[in-house]
Amino acid sequence: MFVVAPFDPLRKLPGPDGTWFENHFSAVLNPNFSPDTHARWTKLYGHTFRFHGFGKHDYRLMSFDFRVVAHVLNSPTFEKPWQTRLSLSRLVGRGLISSEGAEHKLQRRHLAPGFTTRSMKSMTPVFFQKAQELASHWHNNLVSSPSVSSDFPFSLTDTSVIVDVVHWVSRATFDVIGLTGFNYNFRSLQDESDSVYLAYRKMFAIADKGPGLRGLLSLFVPLLNTLLPTADTKATDECLKVIKEVGKTLVANTKAKIIAEKTNGDDSDDRDILSVLVRSNLSVDASKQLSDEELLDQCSTLLLAGTDSVALGISWSLYHLAHSLEAQTRVRNELSSIDLDSIPAEQRWEALESLPFLDAVVREALRLSPPAHSTIRVAVTDDHIPISQPVVLRDGTVISKGEYIDIKKGSFVHIPIEGINFSEELYGKDAREFRPDRWADLSSSARTPQHPGLGDSMTFSLGPHSCVGYKFSIAEIKVFLGTLLPQFVFKPQEGTEILKFNAILTKPYVKGQWQMGAQLPLVVERYHG
Repeated sequence: MFVVAPFDPLRKLPGPDGTWFENHFSAVLNPNFSPDTHARWTKLYGHTFRFHGFGKHDYRLMSFDFRVVAHVLNSPTFEKPWQTRLSLSRLVGRGLISSEGAEHKLQRRHLAPGFTTRSMKSMTPVFFQKAQELASHWHNNLVSSPSVSSDFPFSLTDTSVIVDVVHWVSRATFDVIGLTGFNYNFRSLQDESDSVYLAYRKMFAIADKGPGLRGLLSLFVPLLNTLLPTADTKATDECLKVIKEVGKTLVANTKAKIIAEKTNGDDSDDRDILSVLVRSNLSVDASKQLSDEELLDQCSTLLLAGTDSVALGISWSLYHLAHSLEAQTRVRNELSSIDLDSIPAEQRWEALESLPFLDAVVREALRLSPPAHSTIRVAVTDDHIPISQPVVLRDGTVISKGEYIDIKKGSFVHIPIEGINFSEELYGKDAREFRPDRWADLSSSARTPQHPGLGDSMTFSLGPHSCVGYKFSIAEIKVFLGTLLPQFVFKPQEGTEILKFNAILTKPYVKGQWQMGAQLPLVVERYHG
C-alpha cells in the first residue's frame, strides 16, 4: 500500500529528488554505499528527511533523530510491513521476528525465560566447548601437521593458513544453538553432514541472492510459487520440509518428556531454550498457550537468530582485530590476566564479563558491523511523530524541537541501524574507524539508553522488537574471542578486499567474488606467547 503522493505529508520534507520512477534503494540499502549516503544526506537535509522508494509516488521517511527512532520502534502504530513478514515467515514461520501485536507479545513472553541469567550460566559451558573444538580443528589443520585438508587449501608458511572464518564460525555457532536451543547435536564442526544443517545452509544461500523480480511478484501473487515454481522455490520447499520434520520431532519429544516428568513428579530442569519454552507454555492457561506449530516456528527462528547473527558478530570482531593488531595484542594480554582453565565452567563467563577492554572490543565491532544493517516499519494508522531536532521543510517552514511531523497510514519508515551507529555526532569524527577506547570516554550525547544489553548503539534495536537473545549473543561472542585469541593471531589476507552485502543479515564477501557467497578469509597462525 502506498500513500498517493499529492496527499502525502512526507512530500513536504527535505530529501533527494529524482525522476518519477527513480528509486534510492541501492544508496540506502547497499552497505558499501549507505555510509556515504547517510553522511551526505544528513549534511544536506538534516536529521529527518524523505527519499524515493519505488518512485516519486512512494516517499519514505528516514531519521537520525533518536526521538523519532524511539517513537517508531516503540509505538504499536508502526509494524513490520506485511511484505517483510511474509518473506521471513516463508523461511522461519510465524516466529518472533515475523509476528506482530498480541501474537508477538505472547511469543516473547514464553521465550524470555530461556534467556535469563540463570539460563545463560547453564549455556556457557557449551559455548566454551564448541569454541575449543573450533580451535582444535584449526590447530590440527595448520601446515605443521602431516597434511592440509580441503577445508584449508591455502598454506602460507609452516605455521599459518588462510581460513574462511565466517564459514568455520558459522559451523560452530550452529552446533551451539543445536545444543543450547534444542539439546540436539548437529555435529557441524565434524563433517557438515546433518540433514537440517545442510537444508538450512542451502535455503539461506538461496535467500542471500535476493528476491529478484520474480520473488517480488510472488509476494503479491503467492500462487505463482505453487503454479509456476522456480528451481529456487522448489529447493527452498524441500529444505523447509527437512527442517520442519526434524523440528516436529524435537517439539513432540520435548513436550512428551516434560509432561511425563510432571505426571511422575520429576523435574530434570533441562535448560535448553526449547525445554524452557515448553515448560512456560504448559504452565499457563490453554488460551494463552502456543500451538505445536507455533512452537516449531520458534525453533526455526532460533536457528536464524542464534546461528548466523552470532557467527557474524564473532567473524566481524576477528576481522576488525585482524586490521588492528595493537587492539588484538591488548585484548590478548587482558585475557592472559585470568586463568579460565582453573575456573568452574559456569563461572568462566563472569570472568570474561569482568574484562573492560574485551567488552569495548565487542561493543565496537558490533557498532561498526551490526548483523542487521537496517530495519523497516509501516504506519498502520495516521500518526504525529515527535522530533528533537528541527526539520526545515521544502518551503522553508521550520518544525522545531518538541513539535511533530505528520505521517499517513501506509507510509514506510526506514531505521538506519548501521547509519546511527556511524553517526559522527554521537561517536566523533572517527566514527567509521575501529577504536575500542572510545567506549571509555563516550560523549554524553551518545549515552542515551538504547538497549539494556549492549547500550549506546542500535545494534540490537530497541523497543518490543529488540533482540530477546542479546545476552546470549554477547556472551557467546566473548567466549569465542576469549578462547581463540590466546591461541591464534589473526591478520588480513594481503591483496584481498572484504565488502558487505545486505541480505537478511549483513554478510562479508570478497571483492570480485560475490557469486561465491559469504566469505571472510583471514590469515590464521598459532600464537606463541
